[in-house]
Amino acid sequence: MKCFFLIVIFLVLFHTTFGDDLIQQSCKKAADRERSLNHTFCVSTLEADPKSRGADLYGLANITLYLAGTKVIKTALQDCEDAPDSMQEAIYSFKEKDYEAALNPLSAALNAPDTCETGFQERKAVSPLKKEDDDFTQLGVVSLTFIGLLSGKP
Repeated sequence: MKCFFLIVIFLVLFHTTFGDDLIQQSCKKAADRERSLNHTFCVSTLEADPKSRGADLYGLANITLYLAGTKVIKTALQDCEDAPDSMQEAIYSFKEKDYEAALNPLSAALNAPDTCETGFQERKAVSPLKKEDDDFTQLGVVSLTFIGLLSGKP
């Protein structure tokens, strides 16, 4: 019986360590490809999501894409351009494993935070969405880079 428990504990520790390694490796590879990607943000966001444990690159990309889509819907980013529609299109294409088709609407959605922030600057107002805009941008860049890795784009 002790042997069974030791095997279970070993498997749990191995599974957790492997998942963390893949997160670290994927975020490092993504940050090496895209300078605007914050490696620490990437790792901490994925490690905070329990679904990332044992996920492959597709699973990690799915998590960041979902989080980016949720961020658009939960904030006023939905009022800035067509970000929600673009995110839905990107998510649909990604789920269909049409990575090339997912990249364009995702790139388009990434313009929304800049548009929102510019609008506040033009009115000489302080943006109440700055953190949300920054988080969305990082999630979008991580998603874009992971999808690029999946599609084999250099």
